[in-house]
Amino acid sequence: MARGNQRDKAREKNQKAEAAKKSGNQMSGTAMQKNKEDVAAIMRQKQAAAEAKKAAELKK
Repeated sequence: MARGNQRDKAREKNQKAEAAKKSGNQMSGTAMQKNKEDVAAIMRQKQAAAEAKKAAELKK
């Protein structure tokens, strides 16, 4: 009976450790910086498109 409890405790500990790994940041510093730059470029494009659309509507 004791072995079953030990196995359960080890399983719980492992699940807790795996959950902690998954919740943390998985990217390196350079990868995170590149991702931020990519997202910023996309947002600048969207903003430019929105401003162009707004300018076109004002000309009408």
